[in-house]
Formats: sequence, C-alpha cells, structure tokens
Amino acid sequence: MKVMVFDVGGTEIKYSVMDDTMNYYESGSVPTPGDSQEHFLETMAEIYRPHRDEVDGIALSLPGFIDAEHGVVKGGGAPSIIYNIGTPVGPRLAEKCGCKVWIENDGKAAAIAELQRGVLKGCSNAAVFIIGTGVGGGLIVNGQLVRGRDFTAGEYSFMNTNADEWNNGRKTMACQCSTTALLDAYRERKGLPADAPMNGRIFFDAANAGEPEALEVLEKFCFAVDVQIYNLSVLLDLEKVAIGGGISSQPLLIETLDRVYEEQILKGHPFSEEQARSLAHPEIVACAFHNKSNQIGALVSYQNAFYPQK
Repeated sequence: MKVMVFDVGGTEIKYSVMDDTMNYYESGSVPTPGDSQEHFLETMAEIYRPHRDEVDGIALSLPGFIDAEHGVVKGGGAPSIIYNIGTPVGPRLAEKCGCKVWIENDGKAAAIAELQRGVLKGCSNAAVFIIGTGVGGGLIVNGQLVRGRDFTAGEYSFMNTNADEWNNGRKTMACQCSTTALLDAYRERKGLPADAPMNGRIFFDAANAGEPEALEVLEKFCFAVDVQIYNLSVLLDLEKVAIGGGISSQPLLIETLDRVYEEQILKGHPFSEEQARSLAHPEIVACAFHNKSNQIGALVSYQNAFYPQK
C-alpha cells in the first residue's frame, strides 16, 4: 500500500509517495501558500491528483494544536490565514481529493515515528525535540504518546523560560531554543544585519571548521536547550530525548548537547553535582529519521488510524 505524505512547514510543503516499509517513490517540495486556505488545499490536491490511482490516501503533518480524530486545527503554530483555526482541514482535503485523509501535528508525528520505528522504541518515558523555525515535539509517557485534552502536550515553543520576565516574549523556548534563535544569535555575534542570508548549513560549516564565534554561539544555544531537557526530565523521569529537525543531522550538535549537559547542567547544578546526578539523566540522541521524522510519523499515524493492528 502506498500513501501520499505531506509535511507542511512555514516555508515549504515537502511531499513523498511512500509505502508500508517507508520506501520513497517520489519526493519534492513546493512553497507553502500564504494567501488563503483554499490555495493551500488546492496546492496539495494538485500534487495528489497524478497519483490518485496508486495511493490509498493522504497523510498530512502540519504545525498547530491538532485534533487528529476530527481533522481540525484548533490553534497554535498554524498560520490562521492558511488553516482558518477551527476549520476541519482534514475533511475538506478529503472532499476535494476524494480519498481518506489523516492529519497529525508535526512534532507528535515525529514522536510516533521514533517511538514505533526509531530511537525511542521500547522507551517508557521519553521526549522528542524538533528544532526548527520554532520548537515542536512530543512526549511519551508509559509508552504512549500524550496528546492532552486540548492537544497542546509537547508544544514547547510556548514554554516560558524566566518567571521574572513573564511579559518578555523573548523568554520562551521558541525564541531561545529554535534554529531561528541559533541563527539570529550568530548574526548578532558576527555583527551581521538581521536580514543577512543565513541557514543551518552556513552556520555548521563555520562551527565544524572551528570558527570561535560559531562555537561560542553553539555552546550558549545548547545550554538553553539542555536546561529545558533537564526541566522535562525532572518532571517526567525521561529515559531518552531525541533531537529532530534539519540540524539534528549535525553530529556536532548532539556532541555539544551531551558535553554541555555534563559540564554545566550536572557539574554546575545549583544544588550540587551529587544532587544533580541523583535526578533523571536522559540519553540525548538524534532522531533516527532526522528531518524525515514528520513524514514517516504521519504515515505511521495514518496506518494506525485506518489499518490498526489487531
């Protein structure tokens, strides 16, 4: 069985035709329309139509608080001009394409992929951090994905990082632990204009080459991420934390997260290193599927919904 899989981001929609064993038969990307929901839906329908006779349906990963069962985006990271918060996006796309459609939050899709097929397989309590434009993710508790009553579990971007500055929007995980934050900090450290061309590849080329400014920025960034890994671990006794997003394929990122956790979180703990080591200390790993976790998770979620294992 093949399925058309879409991964919707703020900049582009990635798509693939995939089968049960995660083989890719066609992949590509198109810009994410920003003018209307109708344009957004029609863009995906145009990609789907040439494949309608070979695929079973559509699996869709996208940002926002997703009521997967009813195919509705309830709020959150989804731009309202595209998704029209509260509109049944899944059923509308299904009607337009004449096929089954299942939608899933992108971070939760990645968590599903890693729990069922990847590095979190067999874990009881674990977390996925998707580091991208914002910070998405998923929480695994007692071997199950946690969605929450309002579908907001794992929406790390909205977490405040400093109670002394509650009204400061910069004191959130979205503005401190995202790729956007990393690149903004690097521009500032280098004295570059705020709109200077920059991406993860440029930054890690510099960091891997040993550029002092890049390594300094990476160190501070990893500390910000590690503090939040520590906080979640205290709350949930995590066994593993899987890092996803495009930059998760950089070994230097995982190596720095590990080292900074040891040197600053554990050895630099305000209550003593001994106390820190008595608390949960999760293994920090890269997602097995890196930036493909969203697509793979959307496919697995589709399979779970329409073809549950008996």
